[in-house]
Amino acid sequence: MLAGRPAMAADLAHGAQVFSANCAACHMGGRNVIVATKTLQKADLEKYGMDLAAITMQVTKGKNAMPAFGGRLSTTDIDDVANYVLAEAEKGWS
Repeated sequence: MLAGRPAMAADLAHGAQVFSANCAACHMGGRNVIVATKTLQKADLEKYGMDLAAITMQVTKGKNAMPAFGGRLSTTDIDDVANYVLAEAEKGWS
């Protein structure tokens, strides 16, 4: 499993809702429509060192073309969506 807090500690259903409303336009199914080589697939997350802390930081502060969601989403929203991303990556976004 990717490093970080176990996904079961977060509300994954809520994370899925946050993802659908805020992330899916660019990351549907674990893809990345802006930078196709940096997906949310397990292999890419591991390759780029994107553990729970790194995903949480990137969602909060943004990076390059990805906007910051820190001012728009609560800490709980961000924690849940980061855990949802890791859980989906583990399942292959199936």
